[in-house]
Amino acid sequence: MKKPKTDTPTFPGEFRSSCPVASVLDILGDKWTLVVVRDLFLNKHRYGDFLISPEGIPTNILADRLKRLEAAGIVKRELYQDNPPRAEYFLTTRGADLAPVLRAMLKWGIEYLPGVSIPGKFAPPEIRD
Repeated sequence: MKKPKTDTPTFPGEFRSSCPVASVLDILGDKWTLVVVRDLFLNKHRYGDFLISPEGIPTNILADRLKRLEAAGIVKRELYQDNPPRAEYFLTTRGADLAPVLRAMLKWGIEYLPGVSIPGKFAPPEIRD
């Protein structure tokens, strides 16, 4: 199993390859994960904020992706209410470092996919490590 050399949590499970592209796809390569990361760059932090995105992520998938992103050290979960427990989610430094990837995807999509539009203005994320 290939693991990054860091003290932050890593993606649970084994990477399928030692190739960095394949390993990143093991973490981010489904149709929902980068949408959640995008929303964090759009200053969405609470569960309900993610649910109102136009893509309509199902609640069970959202819960799973937030847990996976937290386990990978991309997102930090912080409780803002104890009873019932409610959390906010913030990008870590590792997560914020995905900004150039998302900007490149936005640029490519605008250039090659007719009819798409930028969903909002990316803001500098509030980083929590």
